[in-house]
Parts: sequence; structure tokens; C-alpha cells
Amino acid sequence: MKSTLPAVALVLSLSLPLSARPWKQASSGKTVEADLIKIEAGKAYLKMPNGSTGVVEILSLSLEDQEYLASVEKGGAGSVAGASGGGGWPTFRGPKGDDISPDTGLLKEWPAEGPKKVWTYDQAGMGYSGYSIVGGKLYTMGTRGDDVTMVCVDVATGKEVWSTAFSKDDQQGYASGWGHGPRGTPTVSDGLVFGVDPKGAVVCVNAADGKKVWEKHLVKDFQGQMGGWGFSESPLVDGNKLLIAPGGKDAGMVALDKKTGDVIWKASDLKPGKAEYASIVVAEINGIRQYIKLFEGEVAAVAADDGRVVWTSPWGGKTAVIPTPIVDGNEVYVCSGYGVGCKLIRIGSDNKATDVWQNKEMVNHHGGVVKVGDHLYGFSDAKGLICQDWKTGEMVWNEKGQFTLKGAVHVADGHLYALNEDDGTLTLVEISTDGYKQKGQFKLDPQSSNRHPKGKVWTHPVVLDGKLYLRDQEYLVCYDVKG
Repeated sequence: MKSTLPAVALVLSLSLPLSARPWKQASSGKTVEADLIKIEAGKAYLKMPNGSTGVVEILSLSLEDQEYLASVEKGGAGSVAGASGGGGWPTFRGPKGDDISPDTGLLKEWPAEGPKKVWTYDQAGMGYSGYSIVGGKLYTMGTRGDDVTMVCVDVATGKEVWSTAFSKDDQQGYASGWGHGPRGTPTVSDGLVFGVDPKGAVVCVNAADGKKVWEKHLVKDFQGQMGGWGFSESPLVDGNKLLIAPGGKDAGMVALDKKTGDVIWKASDLKPGKAEYASIVVAEINGIRQYIKLFEGEVAAVAADDGRVVWTSPWGGKTAVIPTPIVDGNEVYVCSGYGVGCKLIRIGSDNKATDVWQNKEMVNHHGGVVKVGDHLYGFSDAKGLICQDWKTGEMVWNEKGQFTLKGAVHVADGHLYALNEDDGTLTLVEISTDGYKQKGQFKLDPQSSNRHPKGKVWTHPVVLDGKLYLRDQEYLVCYDVKG
């Protein structure tokens, strides 16, 4: 780090509160304790121990430092559920688990041809894995040949930074007739990236260079039970713990030390059978920090400190339960497809779960549901895109058109980004309880000719820092949606 700027310039440039912390150069491993002065043009300005100012390229710093700086630029470096270090989009459904982008100032309408394409990356591999974005890097997974591979891409250029093969994909035992490859999204925390393959391999790699740190296996190590379409959940990080649900009859959920992979606890009283496909969410209810997971036969919450079961609620799931639960205060919303429907659960002060309502208005297969205010938005089988009242469960409106039949949803700047799974058409819809208000539409291009004929465009959209990310198998495409 070189010293620059005279003392007077230093005084004039104090645009951020000083925050003393260690900074590490990725290439050399050299660490220095310094105060952050400002962030400007891809550089961090640091007050060095001798009082001089050091200027360093952000991309030359460790991934943990990059995560920290990204969070500072967004208004704070506080820890959030699902990611230590904050900043960016570190896990499936984002840092708050709500699938709502922090972006503002986005386009409120799209031109007829859709937003401008920024870049296309064509080596993501086969599969439906989503993406986490931290410190200017995007992380996803895919099968290349017969290797399940973690991939890191620079979001500014669309160029690959590194890739790491961590397991073999024999395409057997997880109904790959619908298309093979990983289903879950990697999770990024403190310079580490965590991923799960369809057969149960769990890997932790270094976010800077992709080198393996540790690995486990949900079946071999925890006697987990894979569902018919493979292990599909995205890992949850909470503090020093990595949470994952092997399913089975030994321990339905486990907590691992995220840095070593060592077992912290096993939820041995939770014996759900199939792991299913929904991801774990973290909440604090009645003063108990807890991890909530939807299985086929029940919704279950276990205590964060020791894995004991706190409460359960029965669920009549069929075939596969996929959407991630939504938590608001002491209420939990769950839904699944195959004709099952949805319900709202309330956790009493005695930690007993009671159904508030249950119906079949939202029969969400796997595209997810997002809560905005007191309403829910998502695709419901046979009804298309719907708006549902959180408090009553009643449907407020629905739109059943050619491109709003079934797919995935994401929310950014007061709008739904609704992806039609059949042909990759993305529709921009204004968030409103007054009815369906379309503001733009375009079709993902390119799309994969290698996708299995039964497969669909199933990877969920994400908007971050003015960019929209879509994926179809090996193709990852970035669009500019900044207003």
C-alpha cells in the first residue's frame, strides 16, 4: 500500500467515519491495521498507523475486506441473518431472506426490446443453481462434463475469476431426467463460499481463489436422506454456524463450524425422513433464536444454541415441498405445490404453533413467494400470478396470461420481476393491491440448447446494484436495469 495525498487533502476527504480494522492483501497475505477514510473509484483510502494515507485497489484485498467495503457503500456493515460481514447478496433470497433487492432508482418501465444486455457468460455448467454476489464477484454452481463445479465471475466484466470442481455428477439417483446439475445456491460469508451438490457433497472453498477449505457429505457423515430430485437447499450461515438439513432418521438438521466443518450440534430429535428442497430460515421468536425448515410432513423449528426442537406444525406435503418459509414476527407462512396449498402459523408465548388460516389460493410449486407489506406475491398453480392477503389468506387478484402462468418471482424497487419458466420471458409488474400492472417484458437470450427437454428456466432472478441476473443452464446473462 503506497502513501499518497498531503495532510490537508486527508482532512478534506473524510467522507466516512473512521473504522479501525485489519486489512489483508489477497496476494501476499500481508495485514495492516488501519482506519477507513473513504471509498472512491474502486479504491479504499486508509489512514495508516504512521498517520499517512494508503490507497489500495479494492479488488486486491481479501474477500472479507471486499464484503466489508461493499456493505459500507450500502450504508452499514452490520451482520445480517445468512451472512456475516453483510453487503451484497450473499445467499439464496438475499441477506434478509426475503428475496427483496435493496436497490432503488431502477427503471419503472422497460423499452419494447427490454433492458440493455451488459454481458453473457457461457461456462456456468448444467444445473439450476442461483447466484450469490459479494464484493463485485458472483458465485454459482454447475456441472461441467461430470464435475460439479463452483464458479466465480466478475460482475463488472462477466469474466471468470476461478472455478473449482468439488464432486462428481453421475446423474444417477436424483431424477436427472428433468435435467442434472446442482440445484441450490452457494452462500458467501467471511471470505468463504459454501455449496451442496445434488448427491449430498458439502464444500467450503476460499472465495478469493476457490481453494477447498473443508468438505462433508450429508449421507456419509450424517445418514441423510435425499429426495427424489436430489439435495437442493441453499446453506444458511448464522454467526459461526453453517446450517443444513440432511433429513433422515439420525438428525434432520445439523450445525457445523463454518470455518472447519466440525459438528457443533445435531438436531437428533428431528427425524423428518426426506430432506426435501426448502432452505432453512433464521428467526427470533419469544426470545429464542431458531432455525425453521419445511419438510414434507411438518414445519419444524430448532433452537440455535443446541438444536433442540422448539415447535412443530403438521404439513400435508405431497411429492416435493420446495418454497422457503416466510417469517414475520411470531408468524410463519409456508406453501407447496402438487395441490397442497398454503397456511399461516402463529407461535404463541408458550411456543405452541397454531394455524391462523389454511387454503389453496397459493399453490406454489418452486418459484417462491415474496411478502411486501401485508401481501404476498407469487405464482399459484392454475391461477397464474397472484396477490394474496397475509392476514386472511384471501386472494386479492390474479393474472393468468401466456407469460404469467408459472415461474419464479423477485422484488426490486416496488416491482415484481416475474420469470415465466416455460420460455424465459421476464415480466416487470408494479407492486400493487389494485390489480395487475405490467410495466415491461422481454425474453431471456441466449437460452441453452443443452437443457433437458423436460427442464425449464428455473433459476430465480436477482437484481443488485442496478443489474439484473438471469440464468439458463450454462448461460448467465446480466442486464442493466438502472434508471
